[in-house]
Amino acid sequence: MTENQYTEDNIRSLDWKEHIRLRPGMYIGKLGDGAAADDGIYILVKEVIDNCIDEFVMGNGKKIDIIVKDGKVSVRDYGRGIPLGKVAEVVSKMNTGGKYDSKAFKKSVGLNGVGTKAVNALSSYFMVYSVRDGEMKKVSFSKGEIVNDDILCKTDEANGTYVEFIPDETIFKKFIFKTPYLEKLIWNYCYLNRGLAIYFNGEKYQSKEGLKDLLDNNMDGDPLYPIIHLEGEDIEVAFTHGKTYGEDYYSFVNGQHTTQGGTHQSYFRESVAKIIRDFYNKNYDAADIRQSIVAAIAVKVVEPIFESQTKTKLGSQEIEPGGQSMRTFINDFLKEKLDNYLHRNPQVADIIEKKIKQSERERKELSGIRKLARERSKKSNLHNKKLRDCRVHLTDLKDQRREETTLFITEGDSASGSITKSRDVNTQAVFSLRGKPLNCYGLTKKIVYENEEFNLIQAALDIEDDMDNLRYNNIVIATDADVDGMHIRLLLLTFFLQFFPDLVKRNHVYVLQTPLFRVRNKKKTIYCYSDEERRKAINELGKNPEITRFKGLGEISPDEFKHFIGEDIRLEPVLLTKEATIDSILSYFMGKNTPERQDFIIDNLRVEKDLEEEIAKENLIATSDNNEKEPLDNAS
Repeated sequence: MTENQYTEDNIRSLDWKEHIRLRPGMYIGKLGDGAAADDGIYILVKEVIDNCIDEFVMGNGKKIDIIVKDGKVSVRDYGRGIPLGKVAEVVSKMNTGGKYDSKAFKKSVGLNGVGTKAVNALSSYFMVYSVRDGEMKKVSFSKGEIVNDDILCKTDEANGTYVEFIPDETIFKKFIFKTPYLEKLIWNYCYLNRGLAIYFNGEKYQSKEGLKDLLDNNMDGDPLYPIIHLEGEDIEVAFTHGKTYGEDYYSFVNGQHTTQGGTHQSYFRESVAKIIRDFYNKNYDAADIRQSIVAAIAVKVVEPIFESQTKTKLGSQEIEPGGQSMRTFINDFLKEKLDNYLHRNPQVADIIEKKIKQSERERKELSGIRKLARERSKKSNLHNKKLRDCRVHLTDLKDQRREETTLFITEGDSASGSITKSRDVNTQAVFSLRGKPLNCYGLTKKIVYENEEFNLIQAALDIEDDMDNLRYNNIVIATDADVDGMHIRLLLLTFFLQFFPDLVKRNHVYVLQTPLFRVRNKKKTIYCYSDEERRKAINELGKNPEITRFKGLGEISPDEFKHFIGEDIRLEPVLLTKEATIDSILSYFMGKNTPERQDFIIDNLRVEKDLEEEIAKENLIATSDNNEKEPLDNAS
């Protein structure tokens, strides 16, 4: 038996770039391919922009230029510029930066000087130059290693810092930057930094009224009353009530979008309920007060404590070390500002109280139905029959794989069977639909509990009361690539948008992209996700390969399916644009038939028919040419 030796030779020290490349998740969270808003490539962009924002906050430079094209990112600010003698060190030497001096960056976005080092180490190409008073210093890197270290030179450029990088494709495989995610990131910087102009691919982004603009641009439909916009030292708040279900929050700390909330968001929710109860002198249920609220809160904190390097959740209990508590700070601010506003605007106060009473009535009406639905589900044991659960859940806060948790919602035994057999049982769960769900467009939430399918879906997600207990980070609609599959997809999206819009707004909902074609010969198999990929595969494989058109998920064997829900999974995020409201989307797809929608359907059916005829001809040619050749059953 060989003994495992543990000696000095087993101990090694990694330099800064090796450690970042070996453990990128410690620095930028998950990697991903750009399908999700919190994928690593967007964190890289954010880390570079954060430095520009800190310059603006300190009063240096009112403009940032950003260009993202063909996988390359360039960011230019017009601040003071990195001190020319430290350009290389600032982006390549750990524990080096200006933010350790709290006098210079008291309430900075970046705290530990790691951000641009991570970008550098995780980029196949990284270049930075700084301009100061007519002189320029430029350094370029590859995967953290210096490639060129140019000498100082004269320049006519304005002061500031320029960074250009390409994420390393060996780490971020097949990555694609999605413009809506970048636009949202840029808009948030503008809302929090009035007076700043950001030019993204030549288009100007700027905000005049801060968080009020944020709600104006992101609300679905009109607010029930004018947005309440309150400002104080180191705090800004905007909120109103809308017409959708749930609560919708945008929270920020020192300019950082805390997508997972934190202490500031929790204390804001708590304080709003308390102050409104006190104003009306009635003990309204907090859930009724906050139902349909749309709110934004931004605070500035000295040395904030975040729960990770990606800074998505605030953990600070104080506004500054040893100072006032976060709860008292937010409550005192709202107690003065919100109470004064309600007294000065009695019409708004009346609308708010009517909304609270309406929510109270709806909650009480639903309580009996919810109880019956739970009892019915337990008796029939349908929940366990429809849900093949995974071992890790999003609520397992200490589990490193919690962000990977995925619920596939699919239809039919064959499709769900293939996914179940090929899934990762630790992080991937499967929910089986029975036929087509109900078209719930225009219906009330009562239908969620009365309809067996919808009731079981929300129970599987554990979102009956609120989003806090959501069990899976990714909700993936997996349907056949045919007319029925598309219809089921629309019905499920209608359900989520109608009753749980926060799931879509917070980027939890995706559509599974499975290959439309398999193109193969005896030596190689290529899976294609579009007609363009199919044509490329045909050219690559040569004369008359076999082409299979996958219409149903059940046609894909479990052995094949594991490729499409594993490392190479392709997820298309369900995104809401600023221009399209939920109501307008649902009305177009699920409302009464219109000539515009009929034309859309006819055009897409015509394309599908032409494609099928083309594939049939190609396979006919391949079959006649391969009559005397060996079959392709063993092609890999």
